Amino acid sequence: MGPKRFNRVCQFAAAAAMLSACEGMPSEDEAPQSDRGGIGMVPPSTPVMQAPVSTPLDIRRSLAVTEKAILARFGGRRVFNTLVASNAGAGFTADQLFRQLWDTQNPAPGQPDLAGMPHCTDQGNTLNGFPYVCRPSEGRQAQPGSPINLDSYGAVGLFNRFDLAPVDGNNCGEYRIVLARLPFTPGNRNFIIFEAVLPNPRADLGLEGCRPVAEFWAGLSADADPQVRAGKLESFYFTGLPGFAPVVSMSHYGDNARSQGQVRTNQFLQGPPDAPRTPWMMREFKLVSDCTVQAACTLKFVPATVKTNPFGGLFNPASTDPRASAFQSHFVSQVASLAINDLNRFSHSVPDTFNAAQSDSQTPGAPDDYVAWFGPGPSAFHQAIGQELARVGSALTPRDVVARAQALSCGGCHQRNSGRPVGGGLTWPASANFVHSSEVDDPADPSRFNISPALREQFLPQRRSVLESFLQAGTRESTPARSPR
Repeated sequence: MGPKRFNRVCQFAAAAAMLSACEGMPSEDEAPQSDRGGIGMVPPSTPVMQAPVSTPLDIRRSLAVTEKAILARFGGRRVFNTLVASNAGAGFTADQLFRQLWDTQNPAPGQPDLAGMPHCTDQGNTLNGFPYVCRPSEGRQAQPGSPINLDSYGAVGLFNRFDLAPVDGNNCGEYRIVLARLPFTPGNRNFIIFEAVLPNPRADLGLEGCRPVAEFWAGLSADADPQVRAGKLESFYFTGLPGFAPVVSMSHYGDNARSQGQVRTNQFLQGPPDAPRTPWMMREFKLVSDCTVQAACTLKFVPATVKTNPFGGLFNPASTDPRASAFQSHFVSQVASLAINDLNRFSHSVPDTFNAAQSDSQTPGAPDDYVAWFGPGPSAFHQAIGQELARVGSALTPRDVVARAQALSCGGCHQRNSGRPVGGGLTWPASANFVHSSEVDDPADPSRFNISPALREQFLPQRRSVLESFLQAGTRESTPARSPR
């Protein structure tokens, strides 16, 4: 690595190190975070910020792609077919793999041809020791002949999360495909979000090895023709840039040594009209290849904890849960990072032992209602948070800090905190009715699907700034890329 390039890469690393040391940010080796971390947490006033780029990036081309003409190439069947192919076509077919995902929502034994797979009743309707309820409305999709099937799902968004690339460059960030049940049907909405972590084939170069990925996404801003961009994105996701693996591969959704990547669901299918309404529920899965159940290694979705999503009862100062004391002590250690008065950068690390099995974004008083569980005080927990706030010189209240933690949970980000204050004069930006990537038309441009005000006005501009800052740090030297295989 040449000295100039080394210095440019180190600017990001040094800035992140200072942020971690001075403001209590979690290190790259701590608990996984689904939506915050990496170079996206570098403060905007670091030396990385140099002369402005000549052409500002187009958010709707280089960060959040929702044009229907492009997304027509990313339907649910193609995604699942590609995943099965990456497993050498062994085990389940694409339709079976789709059905197996939703059979996790049914009690055991589930569908006969999906024997031995995970179900909601495993471990007594718990996961990680916390409740994991069955969801028969979504579980019906596991039945052969279900009217809602793999062909019912189309892509409504492609998302560039280069901002999640860690400062050491051990990967190049996340690249997402949001599938939704189409067409939009009020009261029967359902989403599958594939969140691939893309390996860095030149990890020896650190983050600089990811420059071709950053340049690829930036280059889309200059392409006015949606079909040209569609072809480029299709290649990126299903073939791969030169030297890089394709995004859509079973090994990028959890089936790797670091268990990086995940698949998340946002569930709101309803049963018959006379059935009780079920709340919006968010869940997380790892896609793994299982060689123990059948003769051939079989891909399967395994329920996982929802990250940065501690079980709400742990916020109860009077909780008798054996993990509550340890959680509350750890939470106090995260107060400094939660007190950062920046909607894009306040954060906290949650060791997985405290993470919930699911996230309900709707029901008052449910485990995801952290503020309700925390209560008005006084308590030793309230006092400890207050003392830490005083130590770091913050005017926030303990309730503000808990509200911020709630905003970073799945349910909080999607609805509970939508348009609500989180202290320090900040208001959490609004979702688009329980989602951020919607299957509803964009009112300003019906050729696109809509995205939330939170994305459009708050988070995407920040991600653009991160990408532009990296790009303007210099031009990479000519170095042949190594094969990722």
